[in-house]
Amino acid sequence: MACTVETHPLTPDISGLREEGDCPLRVLAVTPLPSSRASMVHVTRQVASLEAAGVACQTFSVASRTSPRIVLREWRRLRREIRAFQPHIVHAHYGTLTAFLAVLSTALPVVITYRGSDLNPNRTRGWLREAVGTLLSQIAALRAARVICVSNQLKGKLWWRRDRVSIIPSGVDTTLFYPRDLHEVRRELGWGENERVVLFNAGDPLCKRLDLALAAVQFAESLCGRIRFVVLDGNVSPDLVPSMMNASDCLLLTSDWEGSPNVVKEALVCNLPVVSVDVGDVRERLEQVHPSAIVLRDIWEIGKAISDALRQSQRSNGRESGNAPSTEAISQRIVSLYRTLQMGLARSMFRFLNRPSHHFTKPS
Repeated sequence: MACTVETHPLTPDISGLREEGDCPLRVLAVTPLPSSRASMVHVTRQVASLEAAGVACQTFSVASRTSPRIVLREWRRLRREIRAFQPHIVHAHYGTLTAFLAVLSTALPVVITYRGSDLNPNRTRGWLREAVGTLLSQIAALRAARVICVSNQLKGKLWWRRDRVSIIPSGVDTTLFYPRDLHEVRRELGWGENERVVLFNAGDPLCKRLDLALAAVQFAESLCGRIRFVVLDGNVSPDLVPSMMNASDCLLLTSDWEGSPNVVKEALVCNLPVVSVDVGDVRERLEQVHPSAIVLRDIWEIGKAISDALRQSQRSNGRESGNAPSTEAISQRIVSLYRTLQMGLARSMFRFLNRPSHHFTKPS
């Protein structure tokens, strides 16, 4: 006897896809525990901007990425956090073990943002830790529903899943970073009004090449006179950085590797001229920005560019260029990615539940 079994249309639960303000997206942000006062502050600001855009966010910081005992404890704690918060999406804001734990802890969609040192070489960590961290970053990408890289250069470091990559740099909080009067800010900081000031970010002295920066500044001094060399070592309060940028004459960048350096984008919106080697997405950020310069990784070339910038004593057109996106603009792009991801998953579920009818013959 022939018998037909028909499937009936089923509608998947897409409650998380309602418009903003009705049923907000819930996103669990997974981050490394900050290693200094300035570390991961851009992630904190981006998460706050996502919340302002209507996303319900909760942050989970991985306490340790080196101790096996603590890593196991953190994996269990993350699973408990996911069960309690019930997010629609888990977003790992860094690669290495942070992303690896995220993809191991849930069957929910995971978005991974790679920021630079999680895929780029990093001499500070030592060869073994660097190799393991890079491997974990690459393996995590296999499980990611979507991948964000902060620059095209970083996308090129992925071994696979490049078809799932969106290029979205970190944004700048333009309510904190904006042009101010140089002399007024110098008085607040106690700096001399006629000093020549070069600002340098050395949160990781080896990767940022503090040695090259020091040598270049010394050469610049032989050309234009005494220079105050101000180093952001990771322990400077993030609240002071906007003032220091407005009080400086030039930002210097000499890194071996970068993703999309936030310090350059922050300098742009403060109209602070930048002298940099060609690294990360800096060439793209400095396009049509004057005065600013991209130079060879050479002491004399860098020193001459510093001297030229200091002698001009002029602010840049960085903010007007529009090359440094705000946290609000970046949040809209990330929210759009979240919702596109959810809609795609909902459609896949709908197609699965509404497959064509199956026919089979029942045995006599």
